Amino acid sequence: MAGTSFMIMIKKYLKLFGKILAIIFTVSVIAYIILVIVVRPSNDRDWMLDQAVLPYVDIDGNRIAIHNIRNFTYQSTSEYTPNYYDATFDLEKLRNIYFIVEPFSGYKGAAHTFLSFEFDGDRFVSISIEIRKEKAESFSAVKGVFRKYELMYVIADERDVIKLRSNYRHDLVYLYPLKATPEKMRAVFVDMLLRVNKLKAKPEFYNTITNNCTTNITSHVNKITPGRVPWDITFLLPENADKYAYDLGFIDNTLPFEETRAAHLINELAEKFADSLDFSLKIRGR
Repeated sequence: MAGTSFMIMIKKYLKLFGKILAIIFTVSVIAYIILVIVVRPSNDRDWMLDQAVLPYVDIDGNRIAIHNIRNFTYQSTSEYTPNYYDATFDLEKLRNIYFIVEPFSGYKGAAHTFLSFEFDGDRFVSISIEIRKEKAESFSAVKGVFRKYELMYVIADERDVIKLRSNYRHDLVYLYPLKATPEKMRAVFVDMLLRVNKLKAKPEFYNTITNNCTTNITSHVNKITPGRVPWDITFLLPENADKYAYDLGFIDNTLPFEETRAAHLINELAEKFADSLDFSLKIRGR
């Protein structure tokens, strides 16, 4: 009898616990719907200086004119001299595309990923998909789910966006040439630039799960070649996004992965050639 009473009591509490969970879930869904309706993205906020200026692009056939390419000079991660420039690129002269992975020091699984594009004449430009921070804001993965940050496509000189990470944040930075046809390289580049203009006209919220750096890169690739990059946990924890790209054949995989990764670590070269005007060439060992 005692055993039967105990089981009845357990079932009663489990049923109550289930009801509580259902109520919490329902309230959470309603709260998030209200959040989506009430909190709207904006390009008009008191932004951090390094993200205050949005890039935009004029596309005329193969002529790509990019405005507000960021090229800050850093004294530290929080001290810098702002600088922007405009540049025009010939789409037919796009020669290489690179995948950059920056694992975050002290945060297991977390990383930033972005792309860089190389044109004839040793010209390079990077596109880094980031949160757009207001003054005094810092990144929080949890806040990133709840419409706290706008999304920004930073178009930058490699002397800014790569050196910031390798030389000032002192994170490991891996730079991999990707295997792609010229047609697909151009298509991805143009698709990212169209998104740049779209975000300038119609801002969006960053989302840690669905609208982050890696999910957006994947979306651009899959838009050009549907299904080329299947969903993977690295979309949320991109520390090993290079391994996933290696497994999918985007990165040369003739050598074991750990050898490949070691060969594409650029920190030592970035430190050695920090002040070189040929920084982009030097970090590639040229």
